[in-house]
Amino acid sequence: MAQKLFIGGLAFTTSTERLREVFTAAGQVESAAVVTDRETGRSRGFGFVEMATMEEADKAILQFNGKDVDGRQVRVEKASAGGGTRSGGGGGYSRGFGGSSRGGGRW
Repeated sequence: MAQKLFIGGLAFTTSTERLREVFTAAGQVESAAVVTDRETGRSRGFGFVEMATMEEADKAILQFNGKDVDGRQVRVEKASAGGGTRSGGGGGYSRGFGGSSRGGGRW
């Protein structure tokens, strides 16, 4: 079963073709994509590679995580199933307005 990997820290000059070429050293690459800005078309510095098997994905992580690709140290990890942002926090309440004021308020 194919396994998608998140590749972070890419050089802005790294192309989708180059990403595929690099990861082929770890096994069969099903797909590769460098994520680009919709408006400018420039690389956003990260991408995804889908390896053919879980074993090849694990090999790619061991082989490339923390290593230099096109002059940049990349981060390689299994892509999260959600596909959303990778922030760990959130959901709390803001204390920006309201609550008790200690004098000097507008009203």
